[in-house]
Formats: sequence, structure tokens, C-alpha cells
Amino acid sequence: MIYVTKSFMPPLSEYNKYVQRIFENAILTNQGPNVQELQTKLSEYLGVNNFHYLTNGTVALQLALSALDINDVEIITTPFSYVATTSSILWQRCKPVFVDIEPNNFTIDVNKIENAITPQTRAIMAVHVFGYACDVEKIEQIAKKHNLKVIYDGAHAFGSKYKGRSLLSYGDISTCSFHATKLFHTIEGGCCIVHDKTVSDKMELQKRFGHQGDNHYMLGINAKQSEFHAAMGLANFPYINQIIQERKHISDLYDSELQGCVLRPQQQSGLEYNYAYYPVVFKNEQELLDVFKALNENDIYPRRYFYPSLNKLPYVQGESCPISEDIALRIACLPLYVGLSDKDVCRIADIIKGVVE
Repeated sequence: MIYVTKSFMPPLSEYNKYVQRIFENAILTNQGPNVQELQTKLSEYLGVNNFHYLTNGTVALQLALSALDINDVEIITTPFSYVATTSSILWQRCKPVFVDIEPNNFTIDVNKIENAITPQTRAIMAVHVFGYACDVEKIEQIAKKHNLKVIYDGAHAFGSKYKGRSLLSYGDISTCSFHATKLFHTIEGGCCIVHDKTVSDKMELQKRFGHQGDNHYMLGINAKQSEFHAAMGLANFPYINQIIQERKHISDLYDSELQGCVLRPQQQSGLEYNYAYYPVVFKNEQELLDVFKALNENDIYPRRYFYPSLNKLPYVQGESCPISEDIALRIACLPLYVGLSDKDVCRIADIIKGVVE
């Protein structure tokens, strides 16, 4: 069977090297040596400061809001993302205000943001969807004009660079996911990258229950990551560039095989892409469903990313976002992972062309 993704697994001997360290020192959690080493390596790789390695990408979003004192207000966000983007806002007792996406790379349409700002708006939570860059310059300009905070959900953005900088270096806080489905993973995991050192110091306390030793300073939560998860990250770390290059090869082959058959997002000028996903857009939902049926009959399982448009969730009162709603009906991600053979990529493409053409 071929699934939409398959987790990269480092050599077992390399993972065991870091697990051996755990058994020798009996430190399982609480910012142990594996966590500290991984934080340092990832911070240097991304060229960022104030890096916090956390339990997952959803908690990272919630901590970002909490560290910036954003509660019980409105947050402008995108309807085209994984549900965690919206749920993190709701968990912080805030109201998501959805702004439609632009039709070429599916990031938030910056030309529609200002019309959604009200006296209750305190932040913009935008998503570098599929690893493509939001219009970070325009968002920063709007945020400064209206005194808003900017949080980037960069769950897909690890390894993407914009104008020579990691996409995760933009905004007041950027978050990322290291879930097993991501191109770099620690089984479960995530991070926050914080622009302001004072806010970063606050997050350091918040992720550890809000106390240091016997001194309790603020309300906190347990967002610390374990030494075993960090061990997987350390074992995967040397392969990051290889992983991205292999995913690029597969994506380029898809491009060649599917040219003129499906629509693809447009990559921004100045973006060094990470090849996190391979999204394709079909003519309509029925064509998508027909392709899924044909692929499934051959034990190939793509996935609908992202469906439904989040403004249509049953537990939110979302604004109309016609572009997001339309794209969400027609878009899917094809299998993309290290080890997917050229033969299988061509077979997937042939099945799609057999339905579409």
C-alpha cells in the first residue's frame, strides 16, 4: 500500500546511540541533555534565537497566544489550514475571524485583512500552508499600522526559506510541527520561535507549569518534550538536507508527469521551497472523488488537505470564504516521502491521467 506519507526512519543504531544516553543518566524529561542538544542544533540550522522545543505544534500555538497575553479577543486567521489552527484560537477563548485565501498559493489574502479588523482584534494568525510563504512584508506592515501581534502557524514551513531567511524567523512568534507526518519529525513534537526575549522568558516558565523550583510565578502548562522524542530528532537531524532533496526529486517527477493535467500552487518569488507536500487541484469535487476511487482501487491513498474549509466547521460561526470553500472541495495531496520509487510516482500519475483525461 502507498499512503500519502511515510515517516522517515533513521538507522536504528543512530537512534539507539541517543537512547543509550537516556538509560545511562536516567533523565527522561525536564529539559534533559537530548532536548537541550536538539534545541541548539535546530536553532543553529534555522538561524534563529529563542527556540522552544515543545510537545506538539498545537500546544505551540496555544502557548504563543498565552505568552503574548491574547485572550478573549478576535484573531484574524485563515480558513484553509488544519483544524489545529482554529482549535488553538478557540481553546484560548478567542474568536477566529476568517479572511479568505488568495487563489494561487492558498495563503491568507493580505488585501482582505484590514477590512476584517475591529476594535476587538489583537492578532493575525496566518499559515504558511504547504510550506509556501505568506506575504510576510504586507502582514508586518498591517500589524504595525494597527498595533497587532503576528503569529505564524509554520507547521509545514520547516526548511523553507524566504529571501534567505527561514520562514520560521518571521512574526512575533512562529510555530512549527515535528509530528511524524512532517519532513523533519520527532515522532510527536513542535516548537515556538519567539522574537522578543522577554516574551521568550515568559514562555520558558509557562511551558514548565509556571514555576522555577519552589518559586511559582504564573499560570503554566506542561508542554515539555521527552528525551526519547528528542532522541528521534537528533537521529533524524543529519538527514534533513537529504530528505528535502529526495522530496524535491519526487515533486519534480510529478511535475513532469502531470503537466497540464492538474493545477498546482504558484511558488512565490524569493522562496526556497521545502517540498513538504505535493498538493494538486482538480476541476471539481467529483473529479477528485473519481481520482480517489481509482487510486484506492490500486491501494494508493492520497488525502484531502484541507477539507472542510474551517469557516464551515459546525462549532464556529464563520464568515463566507468562497475561494477557500471552493479550493477545499477540489484539492488533495499526493503521496510524497523518502523511499517512494520513480516507478510508483509514474504509476500514480498514469492513474490520475486516466481519470482526468
